[in-house]
Amino acid sequence: MLIHVLRSPFLYAGIIGLLILSAILHPWQRSSAAVSLPSDGTPRPVVVELFTSEGCSSCPPADALLKRLSEQQPVEGVHVIALEEHVDYWNHLGWADPFSSNTFSQRQDDYAHSFGADGVYTPQMIVDGQFELVGSRGGEARDTIQKAANLPKLEVGVSSVPGSGEGKATVEVHVSNPQGIAPREASELWAAITETNLQSDVKAGENSGETLKHAAVVRSLRKVETLRDLSGYQQHVDLSIDSRWKKEDLVVVIFVAEKNSHKIIGVGSAALRP
Repeated sequence: MLIHVLRSPFLYAGIIGLLILSAILHPWQRSSAAVSLPSDGTPRPVVVELFTSEGCSSCPPADALLKRLSEQQPVEGVHVIALEEHVDYWNHLGWADPFSSNTFSQRQDDYAHSFGADGVYTPQMIVDGQFELVGSRGGEARDTIQKAANLPKLEVGVSSVPGSGEGKATVEVHVSNPQGIAPREASELWAAITETNLQSDVKAGENSGETLKHAAVVRSLRKVETLRDLSGYQQHVDLSIDSRWKKEDLVVVIFVAEKNSHKIIGVGSAALRP
Protein backbone atom coordinates (compact mmCIF):
# COMPACT_ATOMS: atom_id res chain seq x y z
CA MET A 1 0.00 0.00 0.00
CA LEU A 2 1.31 3.42 -0.97
CA ILE A 3 0.71 6.33 1.38
CA HIS A 4 0.51 9.71 -0.31
CA VAL A 5 0.74 12.97 1.59
CA LEU A 6 -0.07 16.11 -0.37
CA ARG A 7 2.27 18.38 1.59
CA SER A 8 0.36 17.34 4.76
CA PRO A 9 2.84 15.44 6.94
CA PHE A 10 0.31 14.74 9.72
CA LEU A 11 -1.89 12.53 7.54
CA TYR A 12 -1.61 8.76 7.79
CA ALA A 13 0.68 8.91 10.85
CA GLY A 14 -1.12 5.96 12.41
CA ILE A 15 -0.74 3.79 9.32
CA ILE A 16 2.95 4.67 9.01
CA GLY A 17 3.34 3.75 12.68
CA LEU A 18 1.92 0.28 12.05
CA LEU A 19 4.27 -0.20 9.11
CA ILE A 20 7.22 0.83 11.28
CA LEU A 21 6.18 -1.61 14.02
CA SER A 22 6.04 -4.37 11.42
CA ALA A 23 9.50 -3.41 10.18
CA ILE A 24 10.90 -3.54 13.72
CA LEU A 25 9.37 -6.94 14.44
CA HIS A 26 10.45 -8.37 11.08
CA PRO A 27 13.52 -6.36 10.03
CA TRP A 28 14.89 -8.81 7.46
CA GLN A 29 12.81 -11.22 5.45
CA ARG A 30 15.11 -13.62 3.67
CA SER A 31 14.64 -13.72 -0.08
CA SER A 32 15.34 -16.69 -2.31
CA ALA A 33 16.35 -14.39 -5.20
CA ALA A 34 20.13 -14.58 -5.42
CA VAL A 35 22.16 -11.80 -6.96
CA SER A 36 24.05 -12.84 -10.08
CA LEU A 37 27.61 -11.57 -9.60
CA PRO A 38 29.92 -10.51 -12.43
CA SER A 39 32.67 -12.94 -13.39
CA ASP A 40 35.17 -11.09 -11.19
CA GLY A 41 32.90 -11.43 -8.13
CA THR A 42 32.54 -7.67 -7.62
CA PRO A 43 29.36 -6.76 -5.70
CA ARG A 44 26.75 -5.02 -7.84
CA PRO A 45 26.18 -1.37 -6.86
CA VAL A 46 22.61 -0.28 -6.08
CA VAL A 47 21.56 3.26 -5.18
CA VAL A 48 19.16 3.50 -2.24
CA GLU A 49 17.71 6.98 -1.77
CA LEU A 50 15.75 7.89 1.35
CA PHE A 51 13.57 10.99 1.49
CA THR A 52 13.36 11.88 5.17
CA SER A 53 13.15 14.72 7.69
CA GLU A 54 14.22 15.32 11.28
CA GLY A 55 10.76 16.83 11.81
CA CYS A 56 8.98 13.57 10.97
CA SER A 57 8.37 11.14 13.84
CA SER A 58 8.03 8.21 11.42
CA CYS A 59 11.44 8.83 9.87
CA PRO A 60 14.04 7.75 12.50
CA PRO A 61 13.40 4.00 11.96
CA ALA A 62 13.90 4.53 8.22
CA ASP A 63 17.09 6.51 8.86
CA ALA A 64 18.31 3.62 11.03
CA LEU A 65 17.47 1.10 8.31
CA LEU A 66 19.42 3.05 5.69
CA LYS A 67 22.32 3.30 8.13
CA ARG A 68 22.35 -0.49 8.60
CA LEU A 69 22.11 -1.12 4.88
CA SER A 70 25.05 1.15 4.10
CA GLU A 71 27.30 0.29 7.05
CA GLN A 72 26.63 -3.45 7.40
CA GLN A 73 25.99 -4.21 3.70
CA PRO A 74 23.71 -7.14 4.61
CA VAL A 75 22.47 -7.89 1.09
CA GLU A 76 24.82 -10.55 -0.28
CA GLY A 77 26.39 -9.68 -3.61
CA VAL A 78 25.33 -6.03 -3.44
CA HIS A 79 27.11 -2.81 -2.60
CA VAL A 80 24.40 -0.48 -1.27
CA ILE A 81 25.19 3.17 -2.06
CA ALA A 82 23.07 5.28 0.30
CA LEU A 83 21.75 8.77 -0.41
CA GLU A 84 19.90 10.25 2.58
CA GLU A 85 18.00 13.29 1.27
CA HIS A 86 16.31 15.60 3.76
CA VAL A 87 13.24 17.37 2.40
CA ASP A 88 12.24 20.86 3.55
CA TYR A 89 8.43 20.69 3.63
CA TRP A 90 8.44 19.62 7.31
CA ASN A 91 10.41 22.66 8.41
CA HIS A 92 7.39 24.82 9.26
CA LEU A 93 6.10 22.31 11.83
CA GLY A 94 8.38 23.18 14.73
CA TRP A 95 11.85 22.02 13.72
CA ALA A 96 13.97 23.25 10.82
CA ASP A 97 16.02 20.29 9.66
CA PRO A 98 19.63 21.54 9.31
CA PHE A 99 20.30 19.07 6.46
CA SER A 100 17.17 19.87 4.47
CA SER A 101 17.03 21.43 1.03
CA ASN A 102 14.32 22.26 -1.47
CA THR A 103 16.55 20.50 -4.01
CA PHE A 104 15.61 17.18 -2.40
CA SER A 105 11.93 18.09 -2.12
CA GLN A 106 11.93 18.89 -5.83
CA ARG A 107 13.72 15.62 -6.63
CA GLN A 108 11.06 13.71 -4.71
CA ASP A 109 8.37 15.61 -6.64
CA ASP A 110 10.06 14.59 -9.89
CA TYR A 111 9.99 10.97 -8.81
CA ALA A 112 6.29 11.24 -7.90
CA HIS A 113 5.60 12.54 -11.39
CA SER A 114 7.53 9.70 -13.05
CA PHE A 115 5.74 7.11 -10.86
CA GLY A 116 2.34 8.66 -11.65
CA ALA A 117 1.72 9.37 -7.95
CA ASP A 118 -0.49 12.22 -6.75
CA GLY A 119 1.67 13.24 -3.79
CA VAL A 120 4.77 12.63 -1.70
CA TYR A 121 5.42 11.22 1.75
CA THR A 122 8.16 10.54 4.27
CA PRO A 123 9.90 8.26 4.83
CA GLN A 124 10.10 7.16 1.20
CA MET A 125 12.82 4.86 -0.13
CA ILE A 126 13.60 4.74 -3.85
CA VAL A 127 15.88 2.04 -5.22
CA ASP A 128 17.87 2.73 -8.40
CA GLY A 129 15.39 5.43 -9.34
CA GLN A 130 12.71 2.94 -10.37
CA PHE A 131 11.28 1.12 -7.31
CA GLU A 132 9.65 2.88 -4.35
CA LEU A 133 8.54 1.72 -0.90
CA VAL A 134 7.90 2.94 2.62
CA GLY A 135 11.39 3.66 3.92
CA SER A 136 11.21 1.68 7.16
CA ARG A 137 10.21 -1.69 5.64
CA GLY A 138 13.38 -3.75 5.95
CA GLY A 139 12.24 -6.98 4.32
CA GLU A 140 10.76 -5.22 1.32
CA ALA A 141 13.86 -3.07 1.02
CA ARG A 142 16.09 -6.15 0.89
CA ASP A 143 13.95 -7.83 -1.78
CA THR A 144 13.81 -4.66 -3.86
CA ILE A 145 17.58 -4.14 -3.65
CA GLN A 146 18.16 -7.72 -4.82
CA LYS A 147 15.75 -7.19 -7.70
CA ALA A 148 17.52 -4.01 -8.77
CA ALA A 149 20.96 -5.64 -8.49
CA ASN A 150 20.09 -8.21 -11.13
CA LEU A 151 19.27 -5.61 -13.77
CA PRO A 152 22.01 -4.64 -16.27
CA LYS A 153 24.03 -1.49 -15.55
CA LEU A 154 26.75 0.65 -17.00
CA GLU A 155 30.12 0.41 -15.29
CA VAL A 156 31.01 3.71 -13.61
CA GLY A 157 34.53 4.10 -12.24
CA VAL A 158 35.25 6.94 -9.80
CA SER A 159 38.61 7.87 -8.30
CA SER A 160 39.60 10.86 -6.20
CA VAL A 161 42.24 13.17 -7.63
CA PRO A 162 44.54 14.59 -4.89
CA GLY A 163 45.71 18.18 -4.62
CA SER A 164 42.52 19.97 -5.64
CA GLY A 165 42.93 22.86 -3.22
CA GLU A 166 40.86 24.36 -0.41
CA GLY A 167 37.10 24.16 -0.91
CA LYS A 168 37.44 21.98 -3.98
CA ALA A 169 37.71 18.34 -4.96
CA THR A 170 38.17 16.58 -8.27
CA VAL A 171 37.28 13.05 -9.26
CA GLU A 172 38.08 11.16 -12.42
CA VAL A 173 35.02 9.46 -13.89
CA HIS A 174 35.01 6.67 -16.44
CA VAL A 175 31.81 5.22 -17.90
CA SER A 176 31.71 2.05 -20.01
CA ASN A 177 28.89 -0.03 -21.40
CA PRO A 178 30.04 -3.66 -21.56
CA GLN A 179 26.48 -5.00 -21.52
CA GLY A 180 25.36 -2.82 -24.42
CA ILE A 181 22.62 -1.01 -22.51
CA ALA A 182 20.38 1.08 -24.80
CA PRO A 183 18.59 3.73 -22.68
CA ARG A 184 15.03 4.60 -23.66
CA GLU A 185 15.86 8.31 -23.54
CA ALA A 186 18.69 10.80 -23.02
CA SER A 187 21.04 9.98 -20.14
CA GLU A 188 22.42 12.39 -17.56
CA LEU A 189 25.53 12.24 -15.38
CA TRP A 190 24.92 13.32 -11.77
CA ALA A 191 27.29 13.98 -8.86
CA ALA A 192 26.36 13.76 -5.18
CA ILE A 193 28.52 14.33 -2.11
CA THR A 194 27.51 12.51 1.06
CA GLU A 195 28.72 12.91 4.64
CA THR A 196 28.55 10.25 7.35
CA ASN A 197 28.76 10.45 11.16
CA LEU A 198 26.21 13.26 11.37
CA GLN A 199 23.65 13.62 14.14
CA SER A 200 21.31 16.20 15.64
CA ASP A 201 19.92 16.89 19.11
CA VAL A 202 16.39 17.83 18.11
CA LYS A 203 14.93 20.60 20.28
CA ALA A 204 11.39 20.91 18.89
CA GLY A 205 8.79 19.28 16.65
CA GLU A 206 7.70 15.65 16.58
CA ASN A 207 11.17 14.34 17.53
CA SER A 208 11.83 16.86 20.28
CA GLY A 209 14.32 15.56 22.83
CA GLU A 210 15.69 12.88 20.52
CA THR A 211 19.26 12.48 19.27
CA LEU A 212 19.00 11.44 15.63
CA LYS A 213 21.91 9.65 13.96
CA HIS A 214 22.11 9.59 10.20
CA ALA A 215 23.51 7.50 7.37
CA ALA A 216 25.07 9.07 4.27
CA VAL A 217 23.50 12.54 4.26
CA VAL A 218 23.53 14.19 0.84
CA ARG A 219 25.34 17.50 1.15
CA SER A 220 25.19 18.46 -2.52
CA LEU A 221 23.58 17.10 -5.65
CA ARG A 222 23.89 18.39 -9.19
CA LYS A 223 23.61 17.33 -12.80
CA VAL A 224 27.04 17.39 -14.44
CA GLU A 225 26.06 16.98 -18.07
CA THR A 226 24.02 15.06 -20.62
CA LEU A 227 25.88 12.06 -22.00
CA ARG A 228 26.03 11.56 -25.76
CA ASP A 229 28.09 8.37 -25.67
CA LEU A 230 27.80 5.65 -23.03
CA SER A 231 30.65 3.54 -24.31
CA GLY A 232 33.75 5.56 -23.49
CA TYR A 233 33.13 8.62 -21.32
CA GLN A 234 36.16 9.74 -19.31
CA GLN A 235 36.40 13.17 -17.68
CA HIS A 236 37.49 15.01 -14.54
CA VAL A 237 34.56 16.34 -12.52
CA ASP A 238 35.17 19.30 -10.20
CA LEU A 239 33.24 19.55 -6.93
CA SER A 240 32.77 22.28 -4.35
CA ILE A 241 33.40 21.39 -0.69
CA ASP A 242 31.92 23.42 2.16
CA SER A 243 34.49 24.12 4.89
CA ARG A 244 31.99 22.92 7.52
CA TRP A 245 31.94 19.39 6.10
CA LYS A 246 34.42 16.86 7.47
CA LYS A 247 36.38 15.78 4.43
CA GLU A 248 37.40 12.46 5.97
CA ASP A 249 33.67 11.54 6.10
CA LEU A 250 32.85 12.56 2.53
CA VAL A 251 32.06 10.24 -0.36
CA VAL A 252 31.34 11.28 -3.93
CA VAL A 253 28.68 9.30 -5.78
CA ILE A 254 28.52 9.52 -9.56
CA PHE A 255 25.49 8.04 -11.28
CA VAL A 256 23.94 7.94 -14.73
CA ALA A 257 20.16 8.27 -14.98
CA GLU A 258 17.61 8.44 -17.74
CA LYS A 259 16.47 12.05 -18.07
CA ASN A 260 12.70 11.69 -17.73
CA SER A 261 12.14 8.37 -15.97
CA HIS A 262 15.04 9.03 -13.52
CA LYS A 263 15.95 5.34 -13.70
CA ILE A 264 19.56 4.92 -12.54
CA ILE A 265 21.47 2.81 -15.06
CA GLY A 266 24.98 3.07 -13.64
CA VAL A 267 26.73 4.20 -10.46
CA GLY A 268 30.12 4.38 -8.81
CA SER A 269 31.50 5.98 -5.66
CA ALA A 270 34.78 6.91 -4.00
CA ALA A 271 35.92 8.46 -0.74
CA LEU A 272 37.36 11.95 -1.12
CA ARG A 273 40.99 12.20 -0.12
CA PRO A 274 41.63 14.59 2.81
